[in-house]
Amino acid sequence: MIKFETDLRKLKYEVLKNVAVLAKEGRFTQNEIDKIPYEVIKGNKPKYRCCVYHERAIVKERAKLAAGYIADANSIEYVHSQDKNDEIIYVIEAACDTCPINKYTITEVCRGCIQHKCMEVCPANAITRINGKAYINQDLCRECGLCKKACPYNAVSEVMRPCKTVCPTGAIQIHYEDRRAIINRENCINCGACVEACPFGAISDKSYIVPVIKGLDSDKKLYAVIAPSITGQFGEEVSVGQVKNALKNIGFEDVVEAALGADAVTIHEAMEFVERMEKGETYMTNSCCPGFVAYIETQFPDEVDKISNTVSPMVATGKLIKSKDKNAVVVFIGPCTAKKSEMVREEVNGIIDYVLTFEEIAAIMGAYEVDLEKCEDEIIEDASAFGRGFAQGGGLSAAIENVIKDKKLNVEFKPVKISGKENLKRYMLLAKNGKLPGNFIEGMLCEGGCIGGPVAVCYKNKTKQSLNKFTKESKKQSIIENDKLEEFKEINLEK
Repeated sequence: MIKFETDLRKLKYEVLKNVAVLAKEGRFTQNEIDKIPYEVIKGNKPKYRCCVYHERAIVKERAKLAAGYIADANSIEYVHSQDKNDEIIYVIEAACDTCPINKYTITEVCRGCIQHKCMEVCPANAITRINGKAYINQDLCRECGLCKKACPYNAVSEVMRPCKTVCPTGAIQIHYEDRRAIINRENCINCGACVEACPFGAISDKSYIVPVIKGLDSDKKLYAVIAPSITGQFGEEVSVGQVKNALKNIGFEDVVEAALGADAVTIHEAMEFVERMEKGETYMTNSCCPGFVAYIETQFPDEVDKISNTVSPMVATGKLIKSKDKNAVVVFIGPCTAKKSEMVREEVNGIIDYVLTFEEIAAIMGAYEVDLEKCEDEIIEDASAFGRGFAQGGGLSAAIENVIKDKKLNVEFKPVKISGKENLKRYMLLAKNGKLPGNFIEGMLCEGGCIGGPVAVCYKNKTKQSLNKFTKESKKQSIIENDKLEEFKEINLEK
């Protein structure tokens, strides 16, 4: 039984599970989807919002998105689409609180000074004097922040919406007519930070639950590639071996650790790093985090050539599976929304067929009525401790250091480890200007690394111990000890 840390996570699970049940039982029709709000929100008393009608309207939009329906830009209706090239992150309009927050307000700290620099710098003439003190007319305010910078008393308070605060690229904007959040698609990197940050659950990712379940119930061979951060997601008592058994019980042909691909990627990336340094390049970045790669592409396009040409562990593992079974359908399971956008990149397309989040796979197991604690604890020994360590910030750097040491490579490796958006811009600016205090950037967009992904079932502070235990349990304490890497000899790991 999954224990949910918040009501929001429980609500999301119930919606996803209901969609999964419809797909499993062959009742996937518009009429049945429209019944989901009444299955999830029962009775006449509201629990989360002003009334049950509003709650059901939100659940209906969420259910449609989970079922693969997307908003039609030309109408108020949703249209069904499993086109993988559609956007990944959507604002659920009915759920958006329209946060009635005035970003800048004058506090009582204001001294009513004669100079009034705040009034002088305001481009919208939104600041006036009332009873000797400054006052911001919110109907005129453009939220530029010049008044805050100008005030010598720091009397201007700044309050931002959670979704805007966490967005690393400024892709979240506000529609000023109704104050709803909107996404600037040109800047959105599908990192999912806004998905996790919104306390109303008003931002969600498009789901591939339906086609995956249809595949499980067909004669197709589906292979699950599981991220190492899956440890602890279903409770401290549930092992990764039990998760493997559960996935096979619901119809997956086999389950492979993405950490196996991480081991192969580490060796390839280490050799690429050596080659680049020998050519006189100043630094290189990792390529395993699709959010970080997209961040560089959108915010620092001049630095794109510094990104490693090595594929991600997800793609490496997918290539290995398809080299053995050309008819394989590969499903990656992880805590990341950006993996859904990586799936359709030109160099990846066709290798990974679907991406599911931990939230989604939990809902599928619920639909199949799987009791994970009663599942057999299967052996899973695909990867080294370092490959499994990719799930945490600093894990990639530790893995490369392991390869450099064991292979006795003659190169100075000075990694700069970044996880979370706070230092991304700072260190990329340093790198761009030739002032990076190192020669390798390990960039992970989620705080703490993949373990802090936005669509996990449990928060990283509860799963970190389980991940550390899983890592230490590996019989391969060095990457080069992994005999399974022989299988990658004929596989191209370049993008």
